Amino acid sequence: MTTDELPLPGPDTDRLRDTLLAASFTADGLLEQLGAVPYAALARAEIVPALRATRDGSPLAVLIRLFLLRGSVARPEAAAVLPVKELLASGWLTPDPDPDANAGTGTNAGTGTNPGAVRAAVDIRPYAGPAGQDWWVVSDAGCAIGGAAGAAGARADVVLGVGGASATLAQITVDGPVARALDLGTGSGIQALHLAVRAARVTATDVNPRALRMAQLTLALSGVPEPALRQGSLYEPVADDEPYDLIVSNPPFVISPSTGSAERLTYRDGGMDGDELCRSLVRGAAERLTEGGWCQLLANWQHVEGEDWRERVTSWVPAGCDAWIVQREEQDVAQYTELWLRDAGAHRGPEDEYAARYDAWLEEFAARGTRAVGFGWITLRRTGAAEPSVVAEEWPHTVEQPLGGEIRRHFEARDHLRVRDDAELLEGRYVLADGVVQEQIGGPGEEDPEHVVLRQRHGMMRAITVDTVGAALVGSCDGTLPAGRIVDAIAQLLAEDPATLRAATPATLRSLVEQGFLHPAL
Repeated sequence: MTTDELPLPGPDTDRLRDTLLAASFTADGLLEQLGAVPYAALARAEIVPALRATRDGSPLAVLIRLFLLRGSVARPEAAAVLPVKELLASGWLTPDPDPDANAGTGTNAGTGTNPGAVRAAVDIRPYAGPAGQDWWVVSDAGCAIGGAAGAAGARADVVLGVGGASATLAQITVDGPVARALDLGTGSGIQALHLAVRAARVTATDVNPRALRMAQLTLALSGVPEPALRQGSLYEPVADDEPYDLIVSNPPFVISPSTGSAERLTYRDGGMDGDELCRSLVRGAAERLTEGGWCQLLANWQHVEGEDWRERVTSWVPAGCDAWIVQREEQDVAQYTELWLRDAGAHRGPEDEYAARYDAWLEEFAARGTRAVGFGWITLRRTGAAEPSVVAEEWPHTVEQPLGGEIRRHFEARDHLRVRDDAELLEGRYVLADGVVQEQIGGPGEEDPEHVVLRQRHGMMRAITVDTVGAALVGSCDGTLPAGRIVDAIAQLLAEDPATLRAATPATLRSLVEQGFLHPAL
């Protein structure tokens, strides 16, 4: 289906939205109809459990089979739920072309068709907004659940629905209202949906014109104001714009071979060598951000022999920007190759073709000296600081989403620390972060613990080992007394020299504030 053949927003879109709401075709309604096991299976692109759970022929079951499970439905059954004539005319539905099989919403529905049946022209997936809004994400047929799940035979400009990466980006985006926001590489418009409820003006770009149409449909069906939609690569479509307060991007970050362009999928393959696309996005962000503005993106980066990946990625950070780079996963080149060949459905083709493509990926990695690929988040904040804070760390452990508030706190903590010397830190007041617990580790029956561990139950869920003084300091920080006064009291209690403890405390304070165990009191 070409871009011109996709539905257009209009009055029929509003009618469709009303129908979806009336039938509870929402995130909550979907879970209630399907149950937990079929609902979870959808995220893995498995539809058989959901087909079994939608045999009752209810209005919601009909909508699920049409818009999520790629089934055909007899026209009378669809007409009992939807304004079929209007939706056929506007392109949301299409006549089923196969005259030889059966349709319906019974046991065999979704396995056949007939001349009186209709199919959905696009997938529509219910999606819950951050404040409980009922939204819907529009994507290519077969791509609403679990991503591509093997895109063998798919057109190069296929548009996916909600995937794990897009959900992650939405959850790590810093919170709070902004005036101007940019969704760079919008795809089906998921990030633009989130930006629309917090930004006065939203711009969404994509190199793929079909993606821009899908994003337009996503926002229209969700009842959200349409952003400014622009076609083009990287920052080209916004080169003449005023700076943005927030830029988000889930770009085509896959590090695929530079040869074989006919096999590339637009949503994942950027067409640049190695990790150059992600580097270009990071390097170009500063001049397109307001002072204090944010840029957040997902990225892949190469692990090259003889090079620390942290040095590689931090070298991308432009002058005048603080940065927090978090590597969430590392895959060796064989694992990485298998992941993306399967994503493209190559494993379902002839074995010799699969082997040749596998070999081409490994050959290019070897030529670049790449031994592994990292995946993670990059957050930039334009501060203009002469000595910016640039942190790169590996954190494959569990985190508590959403992390937008924690990411903002991370940068605020560095703002606080960089302008204060040791004496000023001791004069500051601090409060213990919510959810921090203390664990004492030692042998049974021992009077004193070998270790005291502070553990976060929220945010990054870090753990840190502290000594007795550090534990006492953290436990006494409620915002009422300066840290120095607390240290003096601890010294008196332990019969220690106050000056010695004061000299050692600023380093501890910096670490505790940096990692989010203590917050500066307002």
